[in-house]
Amino acid sequence: MSHRGSRVLRLEALARVEGEGALHLHVHDGTVAEARLRIYEPPRFFEAFLVGRGHTEPPDITARICGICPVAYQMSACRAIENACGVTVDGALAQLRRLLYCGEWIESHTLHIHLLHAPDFLGHPSAVELARDDRAAVERGLRIKQAGNAVLEQLGGRPIHPVNVRVGGFYRTPAPRELRPLAARLRRAHEDALETVRWVAGFDFPDAASDHDLLALSDPGRYAIDSGTPSVLAARDDGDTGPSPAARAFPVTDFEQHVHEEQTPHSTALTATLDGRRFLTGALARFAINGRWLHPAAAQAAREAGLGDPAAGTVCRNPFRSIVVRAVEVVHAIEEALRIIDAYEPPPRPAVAVRPHERTGTGATEAPRGLLYHRYVLAADGTLSAARIIPPTAQNQSAIEEDLRRTVQARLDRPGPAADDEELTTLCERAIRNHDPCISCAAHFLELTVEHT
Repeated sequence: MSHRGSRVLRLEALARVEGEGALHLHVHDGTVAEARLRIYEPPRFFEAFLVGRGHTEPPDITARICGICPVAYQMSACRAIENACGVTVDGALAQLRRLLYCGEWIESHTLHIHLLHAPDFLGHPSAVELARDDRAAVERGLRIKQAGNAVLEQLGGRPIHPVNVRVGGFYRTPAPRELRPLAARLRRAHEDALETVRWVAGFDFPDAASDHDLLALSDPGRYAIDSGTPSVLAARDDGDTGPSPAARAFPVTDFEQHVHEEQTPHSTALTATLDGRRFLTGALARFAINGRWLHPAAAQAAREAGLGDPAAGTVCRNPFRSIVVRAVEVVHAIEEALRIIDAYEPPPRPAVAVRPHERTGTGATEAPRGLLYHRYVLAADGTLSAARIIPPTAQNQSAIEEDLRRTVQARLDRPGPAADDEELTTLCERAIRNHDPCISCAAHFLELTVEHT
């Protein structure tokens, strides 16, 4: 196949991502001139659905945006409503929320690692074929995921679209004896999680680096999950992955002054910039900004996996190695969940009162795929007059497109036979899965069009 002339390659759907979309590559004289990630899934208008609703309703409504990370939507919604109403949820209730979020990180990351991403590195088209070759690895992943689901079911009432979360806390809080079985299950999952880090660290990673600014919440003293301040680590011109200068931070209330969304003609999802620059949120950004706060067992796993020393602020900029970072975050989430369970004392009541105020409230948490921001405008009676939700996949769209352009260009520049349709398709899908996109949250992949001129 020549890289000159015109060529169109179409795929009906991309396997192993959540959602549907298309990719258009324009190659001119051997150069990738443009990469457009076209998300064509119809918008679902959740922000419009929220207008006119009461201030207690967003956690239940927004949880339906995503079946993989409903807790992220619930927690960001709760934070925004509580911020508008001048309420702080702390103590045991805040710890239970963090425990619930840990459960989501465990199940979501493990789903991505074992069932969606690992087959790319091992030459399998799906987890079914991977299981035929390495049944133990897939079973290990399922055990870890079941442990995360158990946390969601215990605290949330069910593992998908939890129903026990409310503004101010929970409808019901558990007794300590109800959490003990979770602790036993998580302790069994701990060694499985460490073995997963060792497993993925042994994959063959392409030599790649991204130069996007990195955005994540920062919560000094602990690895940011359910709270924090938006923090930015600027891209380094020299491409160095060693210790970086301190990140700059801004209040959550100023989020939309820094992160700007625009509609692009090729996508139903909005595309975002950070102070006018392309940026990346998610596991790589969290690891760079919060790595020093990893649990010691997770930090040791990171060092042994070749990620460097998190305590020294080492940054991983190879998007293909994001699978290793996610595996390390699973270890951390298990350790954090065990810490919370071991120290748990029931709160005096399952929720604090949240009375409406005529105000605007903002909230952000770290979904498994990155920072998730909510803003709500409340009337005096609690009715929502406006809502804004900025999901991580929409924020990452420009960074994904640039990574695609660079990845394909590196392949086209490689000596030897030209890449055929199948190879280019596989390469693009791998590059996209590095970011674990949730395309439905952003507006589902892949029809691929490659145009050579």
